[in-house]
Amino acid sequence: MSSNSKIITIANQKGGVGKTTTAVNLAAGLAASEVPTLLVDLDPQANATSGLGVETGPAQRTVYDILTNNTTIDETIVETQLEHLDVVPSTHQLVGAEVELVGMLAREHILRKAIADMTRHYDFIFIDCPPSLGLLTINGLTAADSVLIPIQCEYYALEGLSQLLNTIRLIQRQLNRNLEIEGVLITMYDSRLNLSKQVAEEVRAYFREKVYSTAIMRNVRLSESPSYGKPIILYDASSVGSQNYMALVSEVLQRNG
Repeated sequence: MSSNSKIITIANQKGGVGKTTTAVNLAAGLAASEVPTLLVDLDPQANATSGLGVETGPAQRTVYDILTNNTTIDETIVETQLEHLDVVPSTHQLVGAEVELVGMLAREHILRKAIADMTRHYDFIFIDCPPSLGLLTINGLTAADSVLIPIQCEYYALEGLSQLLNTIRLIQRQLNRNLEIEGVLITMYDSRLNLSKQVAEEVRAYFREKVYSTAIMRNVRLSESPSYGKPIILYDASSVGSQNYMALVSEVLQRNG
């Protein structure tokens, strides 16, 4: 890829759809393919940070400092266990950032400005958003070239999606004209269940070619790996979850030429 990196925000205001799992494992899979990748953890739960085995001490600057204290992004970057993957860690302090941001000028653009300095160092920059449509997610969407939407194969999967799509449209109109939908990822797919097949069909009927042909299967190893602070490729490279995410990596690289 050129010196111009692709910035992809991973968003869905529904919790538990595999957003952080996707952010961590897609970024790790690209890094394992020797693609320089940065993951920005914009979720106050900091699960992407801990899922990559990164521990933040009191002296560590985080994404919170970027948003509220004018800290530059390179002061926050931490290396991970994978050579080509770096992370901007999150912290529980971020919960208060939404309130602090309200009074700031151009508050929706803070992350975008911070990330601009980094695009020549990475081919891909991923932003893992919190499960809400507040100012943090708006910062993530304003900073991005595109948005990747994970959708889990469960009842009401498409419910609330219109809200997210409305937010994306608003941001396209007012804050980031170039924002596109990168792709829609079906997660927690269980081929034995009719429900999974029905949801997948509905999602494909709605989003058509935007839906990745790779679906992420339900996989025990995949759900275990975060508690070991490892992406699935380091925890169990032969697992179904690892194979799914490596297939997704191929699709993402293919779509981005």
